[in-house]
Amino acid sequence: MTSGEFGNIIGEWDYSRLPRNVVIGEDCWFEREGSFGSFRSERRPGLVFGNRVRVYAWTTFNVESTGVIEIGDDCLLVGATFMSAGQIVLGKRVILSYQVVIADSDFHPLDPEERKRDAVANAPGGDRSQRPPYVSKPVVIEDDVQIGIGAIVLKGVRIGRGARVGAGAVIAADVPAGAVMVGNPARPSADRSP
Repeated sequence: MTSGEFGNIIGEWDYSRLPRNVVIGEDCWFEREGSFGSFRSERRPGLVFGNRVRVYAWTTFNVESTGVIEIGDDCLLVGATFMSAGQIVLGKRVILSYQVVIADSDFHPLDPEERKRDAVANAPGGDRSQRPPYVSKPVVIEDDVQIGIGAIVLKGVRIGRGARVGAGAVIAADVPAGAVMVGNPARPSADRSP
């Protein structure tokens, strides 16, 4: 392994290789350049990191040309997948564990006939300009939220300040501040430690 390859594994790579529409705050650290391999946003900015954000291995930013992601100060992303065609906003001090998925869209139409048309347009040799429209709704995760391993946060959801989401929970509706949510579909838990 060359020193350059090793540096990419331990976060010692040249962040200036990121697209110009990625804004990085002070004292941020990104373990893998590969986290940005599916970043295609054409927005200005398309991805904003606050100060002291830590992005560990296997975190990925899958951002369509129309998508934008904003990540607040002191967030810790341990292996989350962001899927954005619209907008995802994380407040300050948010912790996302391994295999958390946050998606602001279904990324395909829900109507069966339109979905077939979408599959043809996306197929090798297809014409992506012929994709039918699909719905995107912003996802907002407020300050001090913790989300456990494998949880899924779906489009249009707002998670209130200080809420905790248990491992494997599926969040399809707003979560009040301070709530502890578990299960699929997610429900409030009486136990304060999911």
